[in-house]
Amino acid sequence: MEFIKASEIKELSNPGVVSRQLLNPENSSSERVTITEVHLIPGAVQPRHTHDASEQIWYATKGSGKLLLADGKEKEFKAGDVARFADKDVHGLLNDGDGEFIYVSVTAPPINFGYAYKDKR
Repeated sequence: MEFIKASEIKELSNPGVVSRQLLNPENSSSERVTITEVHLIPGAVQPRHTHDASEQIWYATKGSGKLLLADGKEKEFKAGDVARFADKDVHGLLNDGDGEFIYVSVTAPPINFGYAYKDKR
């Protein structure tokens, strides 16, 4: 069994975005998933990107925004919605709402997301 105290959860951040690394290769021996809680302030964006060898499931828990998809497409994404991205699917997020947007991401197989963020706490 693994147990991770709230005080031991690392946060990665970029302007307007905080990513809480709930379960990841640095705090878990899991070889199957990374679980992340992501917070975006109004106007914040996670640019379009892909993951070559991992799929992601995003579960929106608070707020509303737009998924940024391939070919410049966008799709409304709000609390209660779930989105799944296969390997190499283009995805990103824009918080165009007037409040904080929060989603939980499950990534399989695991990724250490430290490379994607400027600040680590």
